[in-house]
Amino acid sequence: MSDQLITYYDDATGERTGLTAAELGVWVAATAALLSGECGLRRGSRAGVLLPPHWQTAAVLLGAWAAGIEVSFRGWGAAGLDPDTGPALDVTFVERRRVGSWLEDVPPAPYQFVLGLAPGGAPSPDVPLGYRDFPPAARAHLGTPPPSDGVAVGEAATVDGTTFGEYGAAAAAVAGARGIAAGDRVLVDTAACEEPLIWLMAPLTAGASIVLCSNMDRSRWDDRIASEGITRFL
Repeated sequence: MSDQLITYYDDATGERTGLTAAELGVWVAATAALLSGECGLRRGSRAGVLLPPHWQTAAVLLGAWAAGIEVSFRGWGAAGLDPDTGPALDVTFVERRRVGSWLEDVPPAPYQFVLGLAPGGAPSPDVPLGYRDFPPAARAHLGTPPPSDGVAVGEAATVDGTTFGEYGAAAAAVAGARGIAAGDRVLVDTAACEEPLIWLMAPLTAGASIVLCSNMDRSRWDDRIASEGITRFL
């Protein structure tokens, strides 16, 4: 069975990217360093995340939380959301295709990062004006030690005031309801599961590993279950 904590497939391109817990931790620490060190954000700052299920999204979310930053997740369901409503954001992370889309208004922030979600964290081919390319920006901090102070269960994890303790309890409840347990390897159809509480935090809280599949080709279903040692599905 794979020792990768998170594995990402795109059946439209043939991409497969896998990270062990240690490798993901390096990206998480680099993201935290980018936010707290380079951008100067502090505990209680607010991040808007407009990203699909992806290993880079995991690095962004876990890195922001490692730095004590409150997260506002905005999926495609937030299309058309007025950027002037809700709390002001200090940083945004946006999938490239959502920048300039007529479907929605991306909320403004002093620091704006775009993710092309290229294989292996390669640079985005087209970075819009006013944005920085996240993978290279975070890569510059690879090797930075993770934050040493951690986060407290009573601190806010999301901009609506949900604490880390409450968010963790919700993730554990989702894992329990879906039958996800320690050692499971969970296959996630990214088209059917956008909320990070479900595809990311529920498996991690339970001690399971994650296999994300974008543009899932159902003809490969049996082979993927066998090759990845899949035990649960989302």
